Amino acid sequence: MEFQKLVGKRYSVRAYDPRPVEEERLARVLEAARLAPTACNLQPFRIIVLPTKGREKELLRIYGRPWFVQAPLVLAVCALPDESWKRKSDGWNAAEVDATIAMDHIILAATEEGLGTCWIAAFDPDAARDVLGLPRAVVPVAFTPLGYPADSPPPRKRRPLADLVRRDRW
Repeated sequence: MEFQKLVGKRYSVRAYDPRPVEEERLARVLEAARLAPTACNLQPFRIIVLPTKGREKELLRIYGRPWFVQAPLVLAVCALPDESWKRKSDGWNAAEVDATIAMDHIILAATEEGLGTCWIAAFDPDAARDVLGLPRAVVPVAFTPLGYPADSPPPRKRRPLADLVRRDRW
């Protein structure tokens, strides 16, 4: 799919068909994350693929909306700050940015595959740590259901480009 059409087609899906996601489609989505750019190509992220069937109650501890567990899968993207590039001048750590870039690649690849996603950052990090069994050094960054949409895109509200872009200086 042509890129501008792809980004225009993507939307936050909040209703999912329960049919399974084919392994081939899932593999292509995950491959897109693997190919995502990261600082110094260190890839300081991991993706946890969570089947929802039979785990709805515990997954709802992470994010309590019923549609979160309608899809057959939930993907969790986690950052590994100890494995990431750090800026020398001030110690800034790129791990969470790298993880979010991987999540963006997941979401766009899923759209190309005819799958729906919804970027979720408003989750309970303590519940996420508990449910996923995360070591202390791993940071949960974002979640998304992954499945076939059972809704239609709502009208989009976006700011005009002129409100978002500055040239030369602020």
